[in-house]
Amino acid sequence: MPAPVQEDNDARLTRILKRVRRIELLTRGLIKETLGGAYHSRFKGQGIEFDDFREYQPGDDTRFIDWNVTARMNDPYVRKYIEERELTVMLLVDISSSGDYGSGEDSKRERAAEVAAVFAFSAQHNGDKVGLCLFSDQVEQYLPARKGGSHTLRIIRDILDKQPASPRTNLAPALDLALQRIPHRALVVLISDFLTTDDAWEKNLRSLATKHDIVAAQIIDPRELELPDAGRVVLEDPETGEQHVLNTSSPAVRRLYAERLTSLRDALAKRFKKIGVERLDIRTDQDYAPALTAYFRGRKRRKR
Repeated sequence: MPAPVQEDNDARLTRILKRVRRIELLTRGLIKETLGGAYHSRFKGQGIEFDDFREYQPGDDTRFIDWNVTARMNDPYVRKYIEERELTVMLLVDISSSGDYGSGEDSKRERAAEVAAVFAFSAQHNGDKVGLCLFSDQVEQYLPARKGGSHTLRIIRDILDKQPASPRTNLAPALDLALQRIPHRALVVLISDFLTTDDAWEKNLRSLATKHDIVAAQIIDPRELELPDAGRVVLEDPETGEQHVLNTSSPAVRRLYAERLTSLRDALAKRFKKIGVERLDIRTDQDYAPALTAYFRGRKRRKR
């Protein structure tokens, strides 16, 4: 019975395209009204490459003095750099099965697509390149960084539409791909719910952070933050299929759940801080614009 399958596929594609269009309108408006200038001020020209040496002049930054050349010439010399005209933005987006969950209007994957779209359209508006890596516990899809509106729209569509080969999560393969494929300093946006007890990927993230500027956006649904008082329920892990029966009416069970989740989130925040990765808290039931605005403006102030 091929016809019904085709109809289902057509309906799904129509829904995805409508969602892409909605995200485009939402994020373009946000960028135009709020974030465009902040993105430009924060990121444009952050990449520099060595050009030449010249004699030190009063007012030059002493950090750029090249002591080897200074010793040879018997006069202070500084390294001169030229600013790169464009930046590469690489989006690493988790599409494992836990991202399909949503207790409200938006799933975590849909909210991830919106956050990615803000960075992608900001980069497009600024003339920068954008690339994409979709991952589960493996690299599911890789799009090299390019410019152009059609490329940006494809990125959003693929985030929403790609069906992963694996339901599980492992950040390491995506981090390694970014380290291998991005030749120059770039902005790497890592988007995931980070709901994993595995921290083996920390060394991969640390290696990536030595070369690139990284921001991590954690996507959380409000129902994941606390258990509702709903009696005995069966909870299933969408990535492993494991099921657990919990009495959510028990205050002790709800308290233990909240403490465990808080511990995981605190450990994640400390890990990011230690490595030098900025973290964004994004909830599926709240407007993400304030968090992104604060991020762009905060980074701008700290770069002064």
